[in-house]
Amino acid sequence: MRTRSGGRTARWTAATVGAAAVLAGLVTAPPAAAGSAAPSAHRALQRDVAAVREAGGGQVKVLAQVQDGHRTVRARAGAGRPVPWEARFRAASVTKTFTAVVVLQLADEGRLSLDDTVESWLPGVVSGNGNDGSRITVRDVLQQTSGLFDYVEDPELGAALTDFEAHRRDATPARDFVAVAMKHAPHFVPDGTHRRWAYSNTNYLLAGMIAEKADGRSWREQVEDRVIAPLGLRQTFVTDTDPSLRGPHARVTLPLPGPDGKPKPTDVTEHTIQHTADSAVVSTTADLDAFYRALMSGKLLPRDRLAQMRRTVTRTDDPDDLAAWPQGGYGLGLRDNPLSCGGRYWHHEGDGFGTYTRTGVTADGRRAVTVSVTSDGGAPDQTRLNVATRRLVDHALCGRDGKPGREGRGH
Repeated sequence: MRTRSGGRTARWTAATVGAAAVLAGLVTAPPAAAGSAAPSAHRALQRDVAAVREAGGGQVKVLAQVQDGHRTVRARAGAGRPVPWEARFRAASVTKTFTAVVVLQLADEGRLSLDDTVESWLPGVVSGNGNDGSRITVRDVLQQTSGLFDYVEDPELGAALTDFEAHRRDATPARDFVAVAMKHAPHFVPDGTHRRWAYSNTNYLLAGMIAEKADGRSWREQVEDRVIAPLGLRQTFVTDTDPSLRGPHARVTLPLPGPDGKPKPTDVTEHTIQHTADSAVVSTTADLDAFYRALMSGKLLPRDRLAQMRRTVTRTDDPDDLAAWPQGGYGLGLRDNPLSCGGRYWHHEGDGFGTYTRTGVTADGRRAVTVSVTSDGGAPDQTRLNVATRRLVDHALCGRDGKPGREGRGH
């Protein structure tokens, strides 16, 4: 899931959550140990983490980890019980990068082509109200150029989700969510000539469904077997119908309407709502750093496929997305953004029920950073949050020498 505009909360909770702010203190990182960064790097990250917490309105907990070669630096902020250093969290739309890797591996194995149409894999699924799966390719799905309506914007679905408790254990199949999107006309239909772009979670439901048809296994199994297990991401898993977060984690609290209609603090930690190929990965800051470093280092995809993944298009038809992310293009499950020290970094954000994940990795995979923000009674203004997290990522990736990774200046 993700934000539709910088001033709103994540889409699933836009109708139910109000922002709040309180003063809180900083919980600092432990002293530098062997293999970790110098104390100055800790202090710099702690300042940026504190700034993220302030930008988030105070009622959030923040955890960040930077990996630079074999050196690690991490910091956290929050009132009360600190977020565990190895905390697991719902990574939400960061899942899209995992799903894109699976589809690209299938393409490399000859199981599918990025030029295949959605109709050829999922006959009749994308149709009606001007939707035409025969004019949408697998590449369109991965790079958000399909024009399909975003299912989480459906008014009836949004109204239903105002009752969180009634939907806490939702397990609606991806196909049914796609059917919700098909009730709406597309924003545009690809014409093969004038490429247009608009973010839609519907695209990644289709990507997961196509992967299942091409491989014969669920997309969940494929993420586990193709990505999580080979990389040894022991703290990462894909949710299904189990609402719990296994292992250490921070509780997630949002102000949701009570019986009297007034907002009250509600624990939303456990749920199954984010269970599909657009949002279901649970991970840690360390594992996401490892994932993105491995991806950029060529450990998951051969060079030509990685080049395809990093070939971005201009974002054209989504003013809310442009407000949230003013710079950079979109590749295949990846965004890019410029670095102040030159070159660019690669990332994908993730926004869910009270959890906000920000990532960044240099083009050579040498440096990576992950930021996890967890609501602790409030919902942050995401315009301010994005500004603060982008600053943290830029500082982390530009590093002590003020330079990006060796290949950070090109695709």
